[in-house]
Amino acid sequence: MSTVRPFAAIRPVPDAAAAIAALPYDVMNTEEARLRAEANPRTFLRVDRAEVDFPAGQDPYAPEVYARAAENLAAYSEQGLYREEPSPRYYIYRQTMNGRSQTGIVGTVSVDEYLDGTIRRHELTRAEKEADRIRHVDACDANTGPIFLAYRHAPAIARLIASYVTREPEYDFVSEGAVGNTVWVVDEADNGTLREAFRQVPRLYIADGHHRAASAVKVALMRREQFPDYDGTEEFNFFLAVLFDASELEIMDYNRVIRDLNGQTPEEVLARLGASFEVSPADAPVAPERRHVFGMYLDNRWYRLTLKDGVADETDPVASLDVSLLQTLVNEPIFAIGDPRTDPRIDFVGGIRGLDELRRRCETDMALAFSLHPTSMEELMAIADQNLIMPPKSTWFEPKLLSGLFVHRLR
Repeated sequence: MSTVRPFAAIRPVPDAAAAIAALPYDVMNTEEARLRAEANPRTFLRVDRAEVDFPAGQDPYAPEVYARAAENLAAYSEQGLYREEPSPRYYIYRQTMNGRSQTGIVGTVSVDEYLDGTIRRHELTRAEKEADRIRHVDACDANTGPIFLAYRHAPAIARLIASYVTREPEYDFVSEGAVGNTVWVVDEADNGTLREAFRQVPRLYIADGHHRAASAVKVALMRREQFPDYDGTEEFNFFLAVLFDASELEIMDYNRVIRDLNGQTPEEVLARLGASFEVSPADAPVAPERRHVFGMYLDNRWYRLTLKDGVADETDPVASLDVSLLQTLVNEPIFAIGDPRTDPRIDFVGGIRGLDELRRRCETDMALAFSLHPTSMEELMAIADQNLIMPPKSTWFEPKLLSGLFVHRLR
């Protein structure tokens, strides 16, 4: 059973939604955020990355930055750009990119169900990244960015969504990257239908936003210490999410680039790869068409690497992932990269940037690159169902959920 509650969102007035909505804080650095804020004074990055309001060189983790985030959030309402829903509602949020749409339910999910594993995770988090968002959520007293969740197909939810998406939307605009964003407000009379439909969903899965989720939960635990007589119904016991039918989601490839050959020649690297792979030159960039096939760009040339039969242990859902095989068969033994989470000699390139970005990196600051077949949603959910953890940088979801369209107050 999954608990998904409606909430009284603080959200933009329709005319301001397109200007305010912004990509999530963690897909850009401070300078990129600053350029966007200079071009668009209304951008929600003034809340999510409030260091843009300070001179260059400002510590983004200083107390005054989090205080400014709270001030800027309040200013949207004071300026008439935001309004608060008068009663708890669900929302339907559709994103369309390259002709493909994914349509989710916006609501709040249970902190306790995160803690008891009803909301499944597949990634580890880093304490320093959590600490930033903990301070941000605490200062704003709000969830300002939604967590991207998935669920296995539920016909009752699909029927309700279908009944709304032919109506006139509340928001409908195109954002950066030519992504269509359309929002409908669910009638209060349908709150019970949706709540009960989610009660029939046994598990939810974090697709993207592990650090935001962990931080939201830790702020909730802080609030419970501050208010020890809480009864579980308070808003701080829930955090903001958009929940999608997993069958609508697409995971993109998440590729690797490596800084040097670990003292080896290209010929020596190719020879060592031959122990586990069939290696063949390719005349064009290699976008692997199936599991256990990899592309490699080395010494100004593309190669196709096909895993030899019997090398992968298909009984182990984590070890048989392509991202795991690349690490255990290539990165660690051949290039001495033991921990890809911390080793500065490896970097990760989301598939949204395309294979030309791998070649570009090899012509600038890297020595070789690997392209991978995307991890599937079924692989992700199967691993999460077993309470296992995927290697870092295993999944890249597009389009990204925009921040600023829905704010969930904790009070």
